[in-house]
Amino acid sequence: MDASAIPAQPVLPFEAIPEVTLPPDYPTSLPTFWAQLATAQGPIFRRRLPPGMAQHLGTDWVIYLVGPEANRFVLHTQREAFSHDRGWTPQIGEVFDRGLLNTDDPAHAAQRRMMNPAFAIAYMHRYLPLMRQVIAEYTADWVARGTVDIYDEMRKITFGIAAEALVGIHTGERADRLRTLFYTLLYGEFSEETLDDFMATRDELRRLILTIIAERRQHPTDDILGILVQARDADGQVFTDEEIIGQVEILLVAGHETTTTLSSWVLMQLASSAEYRERIRAEIATALGHHGGALTLDAVREMATLSRCIDETGRLYSPVGLVPRGVVRAVDFAGYHIPAGTQLRLVLAGGHRLPRVFADPERFDPERFAPPRDEEKQTPYSLVTFGGGQRICIGINFAQVEVKALVALLLPQFDLIPDPQHPPIHAYFGLTAAIPNGMPMQVLPVTAEL
Repeated sequence: MDASAIPAQPVLPFEAIPEVTLPPDYPTSLPTFWAQLATAQGPIFRRRLPPGMAQHLGTDWVIYLVGPEANRFVLHTQREAFSHDRGWTPQIGEVFDRGLLNTDDPAHAAQRRMMNPAFAIAYMHRYLPLMRQVIAEYTADWVARGTVDIYDEMRKITFGIAAEALVGIHTGERADRLRTLFYTLLYGEFSEETLDDFMATRDELRRLILTIIAERRQHPTDDILGILVQARDADGQVFTDEEIIGQVEILLVAGHETTTTLSSWVLMQLASSAEYRERIRAEIATALGHHGGALTLDAVREMATLSRCIDETGRLYSPVGLVPRGVVRAVDFAGYHIPAGTQLRLVLAGGHRLPRVFADPERFDPERFAPPRDEEKQTPYSLVTFGGGQRICIGINFAQVEVKALVALLLPQFDLIPDPQHPPIHAYFGLTAAIPNGMPMQVLPVTAEL
């Protein structure tokens, strides 16, 4: 039969989208829950929001999409139908100003063109010495301390690297104050009772960033903030101070929060797998040997097994569980109608656990990304740790080099031994992941007898 003669299947209304209720253990079961649900019922669901959240978002329902086809639909083919502003701003608008994360085109495209040079892979050689310095400073006392919380240590290191590379703030009193202000806004308890303190913290953070911006305008530097204050768009316009504040705030958050969980879990996976730990130690030694013992960008690029371990860790322990979007133009997906005005969540972490895409998806298996398997290449948009499409995370090169540098500098020095009495928990209390009970590990010099 001629395919054109086959009648098209009718598009079902919004009300026909399968309804879902989240389980009590949802924060810790999110990836597997959505993968199992999508495998059994399909890639689209809706959930009725609690009254408070419905009032905040201006809608009674949220739509969830799961899987590579959904990723491609939202991130690429129909991306103009989905607003970052209407998705992210309700999540972060009370805390931080507008930046790349929650700006739509055409403003986003213009801002990104101005910022792209600072995040190109070729520019990463500028940041590697900073990464080495910060990592060395924060880990100098690990052996003497005996036991450290890797999650807490990675948070300090990644924020220190972000502060150094993004705004040129070295370790010290001002860096500590910047970190304290950010942590208060990101992780502090927010309520009507604490509103005045919260606003005072936000105002102090803005004053600190404005001071640094003024310094950069007087004395340009080659850190990212220095590039931002000198950048000009196609019409010769520069970023305003307010625009730079928003960009810096978002970059500092994105530049450390997700990398904190990713690097923590990479170290946990290597601490738990003697096979990969020794393979990567050998790979690091070989790569450094090719470059006179120096951790150069070319040496980092040679660490293919480490790259696969990072990719696999990002798949299993996705730093971002869901990404929010506001639907600005009605679309049809998987046989259902999604009207404009809907709040949507693209479940990245759930797609990473689909058995039709990733063989034995609950297992740590970096070789799934090696030829000839190349599982992520068999299905486009299946591995989306850093998003995808034209708006893939601008910091993807920075994050990948940073995590590689962390492992390349730590693994030859330290044996990290997980505490079996305190297994870490990967949880999504919001859109991004956390390790709420920490990740304690014993630290021994690598030459010590185990």
